Amino acid sequence: MTPVDLSTTVLHAVRRAVGENALRAPVPARVRVERTRPGGRGDYASAVALQLAGPAALPAREVAEILRDRLTGAPGVSRVEITGPGFLNFTLDASAGAAAHRDIVHRVREEGERYGYGDDLAGQRLGVVHAREVRAAVTADAVRRLLTARGAVVRLSCEGEPDADWARLGVAIDAYGKPPAGPGADRQPLGGAAHGPDAPGTPLAPIRPIPAGETAAALLTRLGPDAARWGLLRAAGHDRAPLGPELIVQTEANALFRVRYAYARTRAVVREAGRLGVAVPGDGEDLDATGADALLALLADHPAVLAAAARHRAPDRLARHLEAVAGAFFDFHDAAPPLPVGDEKPSAAHRSRTAIAEAAGTVLAGGLSLLGVSAPEHL
Repeated sequence: MTPVDLSTTVLHAVRRAVGENALRAPVPARVRVERTRPGGRGDYASAVALQLAGPAALPAREVAEILRDRLTGAPGVSRVEITGPGFLNFTLDASAGAAAHRDIVHRVREEGERYGYGDDLAGQRLGVVHAREVRAAVTADAVRRLLTARGAVVRLSCEGEPDADWARLGVAIDAYGKPPAGPGADRQPLGGAAHGPDAPGTPLAPIRPIPAGETAAALLTRLGPDAARWGLLRAAGHDRAPLGPELIVQTEANALFRVRYAYARTRAVVREAGRLGVAVPGDGEDLDATGADALLALLADHPAVLAAAARHRAPDRLARHLEAVAGAFFDFHDAAPPLPVGDEKPSAAHRSRTAIAEAAGTVLAGGLSLLGVSAPEHL
């Protein structure tokens, strides 16, 4: 069971409780579940009972008990516990976990670099407005990519005339000038000239991270487009962006290098597997996930990370997630080498490991693409 599956299961329990009149509260659009923190119980936890307690006019623990009764025995869930003021804690069924691992890899292979995309914003027209500054421009561009991955139609506007060098960083401005205000301002049609104050849809809060302190031209000269974008996006908007020469040094201390090297390594594994005749498991075949639990958990979390990064207009969340995926891939690669070593013959385990490596590479490439950073197959 993936986090998305568990979230849906909990949401169904809420709907059932409301439908049975056991809980009088509005059904939320989504239920958030997250991995249990160190020292906690189970595999995942949710604060949905605390969220519903106020509208239901009930103590959060009582709401949690109502939901636990409707979650006990749910497919893929082994145990549901209540902790603290009303947190729901879930322990997943081990056999369901094996099936989930197989399903995750299959889904990544099927959807490719669009794995994790969604349609929750389908049909919505949004305007992203940013300050006239290079970090704001690059952040706004990444936010547009994330929102587009959720199905929205997004137009990017700058509060002043854009810097021509931003285009070399992959930023394309649709409009510039102050957005309109007052009645009808959120109903501007899409299209129009490439300049002017029109901003369609419902404008989002302006994108104004702490400025980079350098021009795009200076960053491009020192770092190049990929390292410059990564450096501008990796830190949260309220933190200063480290933009030193460490971004272009090819060492493990450089997070961008580690992420891109992990991707390049996954592609090397797939190429060598093909040369050795190691075919990945078919859709219905079991998957040997020995040593890959942490990596597969991060791959399963990828759709939720993309959704949260779009919702909070925080591409830094995606950057940190890719770092975690890269680290987990290297750990997996060292603990369970995907390719035969020495005189070892290809086995079912190697087939599974190759498929997992390929899935990890796909997620890394897709994530880098959303950040506007290239993913070379050779470093």
